[in-house]
Amino acid sequence: MPAFTRQRKQSFVRNLIFPAIATSVLGYFGFHALNGEFGLVGRARIEHQVADLKQRLDVLVAEREDLVAHVTLLRPESLDPDMVDERARLNLNLVNANEVVILR
Repeated sequence: MPAFTRQRKQSFVRNLIFPAIATSVLGYFGFHALNGEFGLVGRARIEHQVADLKQRLDVLVAEREDLVAHVTLLRPESLDPDMVDERARLNLNLVNANEVVILR
């Protein structure tokens, strides 16, 4: 019995399957590298948020330092006479005769 080898002509479609799959996978990852959450556009958005949060942190730190300074002045061991006078006038609604009062 003779052995027959059957040769088939390779089809044009069969030659395009692997390049088509590779191109679609590269396209998918390329798209998400640009537009994804952590892509180039996302990185700019994250950097913008970081800058806003740093600015907000600076404002809050300054506000906290101001509050700490006021609290320190009101402590019994380090009472500032001007601060005591200011608090007393505010709570008692008193003024000196030579002061100008501006009502809001």
